[in-house]
Amino acid sequence: MTGYGPQDGPVPKQVPSYGYGRDDGDGDGNGGEAMTQTGQDKQKNQSGENSRNNRREQDKPDRQGMVLAAGCVLWRHTRGGDTTPEICLVHRPKYDDWSHPKGKLKRAEGTLAAAVREVFEETGHHCAPGAPLGTVSYLAQGRPKQVSYWAAEATDGVFTPNDEVDRIAWLTPEAARDRLTQPRDRFLVDALLTALHAI
Repeated sequence: MTGYGPQDGPVPKQVPSYGYGRDDGDGDGNGGEAMTQTGQDKQKNQSGENSRNNRREQDKPDRQGMVLAAGCVLWRHTRGGDTTPEICLVHRPKYDDWSHPKGKLKRAEGTLAAAVREVFEETGHHCAPGAPLGTVSYLAQGRPKQVSYWAAEATDGVFTPNDEVDRIAWLTPEAARDRLTQPRDRFLVDALLTALHAI
């Protein structure tokens, strides 16, 4: 896929970050409204220690208790030759919500590696990761959680329902926005479209 190559490490400054929503106690911070921050505003709000975080620190458990996670906005070309992509959303029966595939980093695991692993575990699809799309931050069971996202084109695979994800849906961008449970996840649809148009 022209213009897309694996990328890891800290998200570039120009990539948007979405700040903390309220914690409603379901373990994933569901219900919180995301707060948009520009890269400059976020940098001003970071402490000196956070601003010195490097790739090695981000790829292991945060010393201050932040939960680090990663995921992808998984997409594929529309069948029939339409240029509009289809986006894959996952349904989690535990929370009865629709979201992008994501999950927590394992110890010593890189963010991009975690994102690709979670896509396969939750959707059964292999993917080709591309541009970073930004980060989403919120409270999960009273702890700050940060999820880094990438665009990822589905290559092959077959979904098998499981306890964590019982359904997936391939949707147009407009339908995906409507289906997503959390408002904070919807900006990622627009970020994907911007990234694909830049190719």
